[in-house]
Amino acid sequence: MSQLTREESRELIDIAGQALRLSVLCEGSYEGEPRHAALREPGAAFVTLKTKGSLRGCIGHLAPVDPLYRTVAECAVAAASRDYRFDSVTAEELPDIELEISVLGPMEVIDDVNQIQVGVHGLYIEKSGNRGLLLPQVAVEHNLDRDRFLELTCRKAGLPADAWKKGATIRIFTAQIIQAGTV
Repeated sequence: MSQLTREESRELIDIAGQALRLSVLCEGSYEGEPRHAALREPGAAFVTLKTKGSLRGCIGHLAPVDPLYRTVAECAVAAASRDYRFDSVTAEELPDIELEISVLGPMEVIDDVNQIQVGVHGLYIEKSGNRGLLLPQVAVEHNLDRDRFLELTCRKAGLPADAWKKGATIRIFTAQIIQAGTV
């Protein structure tokens, strides 16, 4: 998928916000259709929810199976209600929820970790049925170097920090990050 325009990005944020509000406030689901054709194309994405800059939920889809707008609407609801690390978002919290959408580019298996550009690439590491993913912005937000980024992705997968050196499959991807204010 090519980069979304400012207008397409704004509509995608609006869809995520509507889906989130409908789910939290009235247990409804988003049923709209986007104006922009690009949002109807298959797309992989993650939706991150934050409160005052702190993570409040993050869920995504790695494969571009469904139309991007549906993926984002579903992930916004899931980030608010199915991220096992957090309780479900309540109506009282909605005014403080900040949305971030990461539209993922294709994943590429790499053999050489020197191909990883910190701040440009996200990581997906898999070994022995365990998998972990960190979005590109995580490395920037936490000032990680390449080795630390690899170690934390391994840890997220439930693997030893050095699993990336011992036969793990490493994939890189890019992401268009779309940030918005509060819902």
